[in-house]
Amino acid sequence: MIQLKSIESFKIYRSQFLTKNTPSIPTVVIPAGTCAQAGGVNELIGLAENRILSSGLSGKVRLRITGCHGFCEMEPSVLIEPEGTFYPKVTPKTIGMIVEAVAAGELLTDLLYRDPNTGLPAPRQKDLPFFSKQLRNIIARCEKIDPTSLESYLENGGYAPLAGVMERNDSRWVVEEIKKSGLRGRGGAGFPTGLKWELLANQKNGAGKFLVCNADEGDPGAYMDRSVLEGNPHSIIEGMIIGAFGTGATEGVIYVRNEYPLAIKHLHIALRQAREMGFLGENILGCDFSFHIELVRGAGAFVCGEETALIRSIEGKMGEPRQRPPFPIQKGIEGKPTAINNVETWANIPIIIGEGADTFAQVGTKNNSGTKIFSLVGKIRNTGLVEVPMGIAIRDIIYDIGGGPSGKTPIKAVQTGGPSGGCIPAVLFDLPIDYDSLAEAGSIMGSGGMIVMDENTCMVDVAKYFMGFLKEESCGKCFTCRKGTQRMYEILDAISRGEGTLEQLDLLEELAWVVKDSTMCGLGQTAPNPVLSTLRYFRDEFVEHIVDHRCRAGVCKELITYSIEDNCNGCGACLRICPENAISGEKKERHVIDSDRCVKCGVCKSVCQYDAIKVA
Repeated sequence: MIQLKSIESFKIYRSQFLTKNTPSIPTVVIPAGTCAQAGGVNELIGLAENRILSSGLSGKVRLRITGCHGFCEMEPSVLIEPEGTFYPKVTPKTIGMIVEAVAAGELLTDLLYRDPNTGLPAPRQKDLPFFSKQLRNIIARCEKIDPTSLESYLENGGYAPLAGVMERNDSRWVVEEIKKSGLRGRGGAGFPTGLKWELLANQKNGAGKFLVCNADEGDPGAYMDRSVLEGNPHSIIEGMIIGAFGTGATEGVIYVRNEYPLAIKHLHIALRQAREMGFLGENILGCDFSFHIELVRGAGAFVCGEETALIRSIEGKMGEPRQRPPFPIQKGIEGKPTAINNVETWANIPIIIGEGADTFAQVGTKNNSGTKIFSLVGKIRNTGLVEVPMGIAIRDIIYDIGGGPSGKTPIKAVQTGGPSGGCIPAVLFDLPIDYDSLAEAGSIMGSGGMIVMDENTCMVDVAKYFMGFLKEESCGKCFTCRKGTQRMYEILDAISRGEGTLEQLDLLEELAWVVKDSTMCGLGQTAPNPVLSTLRYFRDEFVEHIVDHRCRAGVCKELITYSIEDNCNGCGACLRICPENAISGEKKERHVIDSDRCVKCGVCKSVCQYDAIKVA
């Protein structure tokens, strides 16, 4: 790999990719993110390669391996360019057929995605409601790029924004452009990115400054940052280099949790390529500007998502927060001024610089510009990553993009913002997705987790689950967080077992406000949100557990019993699968459940095809 010594050499090198007179050859694009690999995509890639070689199709079909495209529910999937044909849930049996069809210019109608409501095929990706309702600025770039190839990134405009910045040679312009874009940090709090950069640029410190990419994505059900790192790592690196040029930073750190092996692998490759090409290191592109990036692996502590705890972890110390001020902008890593942004924030930087701040600001709403990526999971038909303009209604995401409930049970609520977020009831689904509206509703944007819950979800159990998670993840440094989350969990556990009292319910709410108002860091201050939001919107369920000893969702085991109704036809499916042999009955006759032996695991209900098993 050659090393670029000047901006002009970059332009010449990049022009080689842009002026290729390549014949129009269709491309089989296979997303191979973590979700697809879990579905067996690596076998499909090998089969596709073998079919192309063994059938002599090298001049007729290309193959591109990319990161996640977003529709995780349909993985492994295949996208055909340039037509945009989308084949979902591809198998080892069908991948060869698809390759042969692409080479012949044919369409395999039987393998296409079919609309679950109409049954009609949707040949092109843009025809699918899941994709057509989105505005994919970041995720769509993953479809065009092989994450292990720097050349692939350059072909798609990569590092051109950086070269433009360095040619302009005006660091103040960079900061002003980010301020003008209205970009707010996508990691949770929504602090204006341009303002943070301006504060760092104004710090006078001859010892150097740090920029950090916070990739410590710890929310259950959230995987936005992981997918961007896996699919387009150079966009993060380019964003950080641009940020360094604008703020005067000399050192960068990408802090990624060790549970993301594929993201770490692709980051290592991208960092090596960027150094060898001359985008990182001393005198980048021949200019008087140097910047280095180090990859640091985190051990998976949720609290290390908090800025000051993350800094201590980078320094090799125990990951626990410290009092502020001084803020990281004033005194961060090794006592040097430090600015921290998350993965999605950094991925937006090349887009803003490349397309212009005014163009970026036209998307979204006032004070909430651009797009936001959410991981849409839970009791919903279409799970995956969705990228939408800020200000879109929750209802549009859940019903238009998500396709509504996964079964016949109506949707009850959505939990946004991860464990520290809140539960928003279905009656508020017209609420726009932005930082301020969610805060008013008792939740937060967070990094972008969105968990959909239906009427079979117990809100007491939800609050208990998240409080149990936060209790375990509390670093213990702050007494009100350490003991407050523990005591809130104990009260919720008692209520879920039917042993709570109405006095405890009042105590739970009071304790939640004390923890919120008196803890030191963001984890403790937002930890009560699951409790406060569920009490605010679903207090009647708490009262039912306490007064009536009833769990309407049939989740809390101590408050429910399983029984078999008269419409049982004695098929024996439940009898064969019961782990405790608690079900008995003759074939073609109604079965019965021994309540003394039943452990209320719910397996019997899940296999019953006749809705004969009731939970009361």
